[in-house]
Amino acid sequence: MADSRPPFRADHVGSLLRPPALKALRLERESGKVSAAELSKAEDAAIRDAVKLQQDIGLQGITDGEMRRKSWHMDFLLQLSGLSSEGKMLPVTFHGREGDRFFTRPDLRIASRVTRPKPIFVEAFTFLKSATTRTPKLTIPSPCMLYTQVGRANIDPAVYPDLDVFVEDLAAAYRAEIADLYAAGCRYLQLDDVSLAYLCDEEMRARGRAHGEDPDAQLALSVKLIRATLRDRPKDLTVCTHLCRGNFRSSWRAQGGYAAIAETIFTQLPYDGFFLEFDDARSGDFSPLRHVPKHVRVVLGLVTSKVGALEKKDDLKRRLDEASKYIAIEQLCVSPQCGFSSTVEGNDVAVEDERAKLSLCVELAREVWGSL
Repeated sequence: MADSRPPFRADHVGSLLRPPALKALRLERESGKVSAAELSKAEDAAIRDAVKLQQDIGLQGITDGEMRRKSWHMDFLLQLSGLSSEGKMLPVTFHGREGDRFFTRPDLRIASRVTRPKPIFVEAFTFLKSATTRTPKLTIPSPCMLYTQVGRANIDPAVYPDLDVFVEDLAAAYRAEIADLYAAGCRYLQLDDVSLAYLCDEEMRARGRAHGEDPDAQLALSVKLIRATLRDRPKDLTVCTHLCRGNFRSSWRAQGGYAAIAETIFTQLPYDGFFLEFDDARSGDFSPLRHVPKHVRVVLGLVTSKVGALEKKDDLKRRLDEASKYIAIEQLCVSPQCGFSSTVEGNDVAVEDERAKLSLCVELAREVWGSL
């Protein structure tokens, strides 16, 4: 029996491993060897396969695996207007079991008013909805991620002397996208956000202060952005967020428990659910969950997407027992701690590992809650 409302007892963050053939075709498209139509046709096929995998496992919330994206956030953010770049690529360091790995992102600044010139992921959602008989779920980056990419220093003061106007413009762009998604049938939306989890890391907070960013002011700005974005949203649209400390080729950026932000995010952000990373000691203990309101669900990311070794079900049940000391078990759900392929490269796991971990979440949900 399935639980009727998302987030579901067994859920997942969104991205899935891209088939090798699709990754190869994307490279050919970037070099001009194949057409956009050829790539799109291959993406359609990969999405149908991803949907089948999720439905066969028993999941109720179905994503397109982010098969059309290179990056979980940049593919969306770069479609907003008002951004400029000098064409430089900035290195971002991630930490993993095998040493550091380096992601690159474009240098960005805000040079004119932020708008959404056209729908961004509406067409992609429409295809997903046509491909599943269950609840289609769309993931998009939180609006907070745009500020994280630029920072106050790279927002032209002649354009935005007051960040409150920036908040309103960015939120209006997101509201336009959300309205179009809703009209297309979207009822389950997730705003992915590493920026809030980065505020849990003392080293990253210190680094921000060194660059003129007050982490507490950034948290307050994030609250304004999310509240403005979700202002007047339809009542039957479930909106969740996912917080993690970075996920690139099985590596991570930040560490630290949720205590520094917990009371603020749980009591001031109008989300229906929080997908939270809890797969290892970097995420701290469950005590910050005591701040979660009773009407909000928390999806505990107890299963790691970073390594292939499969968790033991009894260990996960013990962790649920630990969490239930701070929040009612009826408010909890379970998922992997992040997606399996936040970028096109994917994590260092096999498709068989991905399937086993998602199946484990479904089995656990059936045994603990009696439903999905």
